[in-house]
Amino acid sequence: MTQSLSPRPLLVFDLDGTLADTAVDLVSTLNALLTREGLAAIPFQDARSMVGAGAKALLQRGLKANGVEVDEIKLDQLFSDYLLHYEEHIADDSVLYPGVTAALDRFEEAGWSFAVCTNKIEGPSVLLLTALGVAERFKAICGKDTFAVSKPDGGALLHTIAKAGGDPRRAIMVGDSKTDIETARNAEVPVVAVNFGYTDLPVETFKPDRVIAHFDELWEAVEELSAAFHVA
Repeated sequence: MTQSLSPRPLLVFDLDGTLADTAVDLVSTLNALLTREGLAAIPFQDARSMVGAGAKALLQRGLKANGVEVDEIKLDQLFSDYLLHYEEHIADDSVLYPGVTAALDRFEEAGWSFAVCTNKIEGPSVLLLTALGVAERFKAICGKDTFAVSKPDGGALLHTIAKAGGDPRRAIMVGDSKTDIETARNAEVPVVAVNFGYTDLPVETFKPDRVIAHFDELWEAVEELSAAFHVA
């Protein structure tokens, strides 16, 4: 009788504000649409704090900053236009955070697999990671529209883990926001938070299992959690 091998341990990453610094391209697209609509562009230092809840929320925040509210039909039209413009400028200024590639190399050598669970739409997520040269490293790239549920519903993370061929008992989430931490909690998966992403309040406020300030620190954080949660 042969024993089946356990799935490889899995790291599941958020995308914007976690793997990649995308704020400049997101805000540039916002300002392109606002200008087209005859509204004022928002300075980057002000708009950066609006990033992190998805493109539609970013649009709503940009409109609100101009004292404008639109109905759902208009918002959906603007959202479609936003995606078209954004995809054409997907990585004009977006970059992986320092240490990402080296961290992936180290974990891969140690037998880990990777996936992405984001509230960015799946198509642009794949385009971005392809442009940044790392798409092929992820067993699954899952966005807001990939499943019937999205973050912070824990099902989004669990479906991502399944799509990547992983096991929730051998998985760890890495994110930058309250949404990521709530998602991991709802899925009963441990979570590491980066403190350099897109969040209204310091990420420590939401009590992730570990907080890191650089991807060089991810190995130690995951090592501690994988021992505690028996995922290694």
